[in-house]
Amino acid sequence: MTDRNEDSALMRTYARLPVAFERGEGVWLYDAEGRRYLDGIGGIGVCGLGHAHPAVAEALCEQARTLLHTSNLYRIPLQARLAERLTALTGMDAAFFCNSGAEANEAAIKLARLHGRRRGVAVPTVVVTEGSFHGRTLATLSATGNRRVQAGFEPLVHGFVRVPYGDLEAVRTVARNSPDVVAVLVEPVQGEGGVVVPPPDYLAGLRTLCDEHGWLLMLDEVQTGTGRCGAFLACQAAGVTPDVVTLAKGLANGVPIGACLARGEAAALFAPGTHASTFGGNPLACRAALAVLDVLEAEGLPARAAHLGEWVRARLREALAEVPGVREVRGLGLMIGIELDRPCGALVGEALDRGLLVNVTAERVVRLLPPLVIAESEAATLADGVATLIREFLAAAA
Repeated sequence: MTDRNEDSALMRTYARLPVAFERGEGVWLYDAEGRRYLDGIGGIGVCGLGHAHPAVAEALCEQARTLLHTSNLYRIPLQARLAERLTALTGMDAAFFCNSGAEANEAAIKLARLHGRRRGVAVPTVVVTEGSFHGRTLATLSATGNRRVQAGFEPLVHGFVRVPYGDLEAVRTVARNSPDVVAVLVEPVQGEGGVVVPPPDYLAGLRTLCDEHGWLLMLDEVQTGTGRCGAFLACQAAGVTPDVVTLAKGLANGVPIGACLARGEAAALFAPGTHASTFGGNPLACRAALAVLDVLEAEGLPARAAHLGEWVRARLREALAEVPGVREVRGLGLMIGIELDRPCGALVGEALDRGLLVNVTAERVVRLLPPLVIAESEAATLADGVATLIREFLAAAA
């Protein structure tokens, strides 16, 4: 357990749990007393290969001994290699590298505005959704559909129109009434919004609407991408190719990196001087990401996530069937949410006491984002432990 005074020099941007981890191995984390915890949240969807993965560790050590950073004023061969790999995996044409999902989404928003300007739109507007989360920079915060995280940061950035998530008719209404729209920005599955899975035809319907109106379809796959939802991109399972897609989180297994990928006209919108990143795509981050891609492909982890995620959800549904207060178990791949009928933030601390790391989002949804390398036995331990916690929590509140 940590002494609170140790954190007194930090700005209080997090209500941190009273534990500090000293090392990790696979899906397990160990605190200073040697107690181990099953990591069911994976650094908020970041550590897809678990902790201290040997391939990533070896790549980082070798690169750190060679070259960390040169800046984007010069060619970076590892960055070019990573761009080639990612565009081949996603059907995109070009990549811009940055350091986070928020930065990747900022790049996407800037692409949308350039796209609009080229079409002669004076106030380029992006369709976004209720319940979304795209980041905490001013533009991505403005795009986010959560009033609580926006409060206090007004005036927000203009140029967004919001519709209910999963509602194609609402987007059609916007198309009829808002001539300044130039793009749609959505998550294939809402993460912070409560692991909300849209109707099966939603992404395909958005693709059709964007094609009809000359809009860019921009998908925020910061949380859903890099194999978590059963394919490298969640949209690939729906047979949809966007114009712009953003990645981060699991792309380098904990090394900060973000990517904004684009195809067609959108891929050619940026020019020297229109966008940049000092650290983006440096040799260390790109080497880590390349190591992650190697493991994902060699071990077939996206397909495994699809199978194991379905198995975990079935196990949770069986364990929680007929439990009053459980509304739904849902998700895609190893992105899983258990919605309750009441706020359940207390479950995070209760789980910690039992050696489980989980997360609660949207106040009522227990979210699980375990490493993609989790063994079936470990997944069973996680599912059974969470189900027990939920049953006891709801019984105590009855």
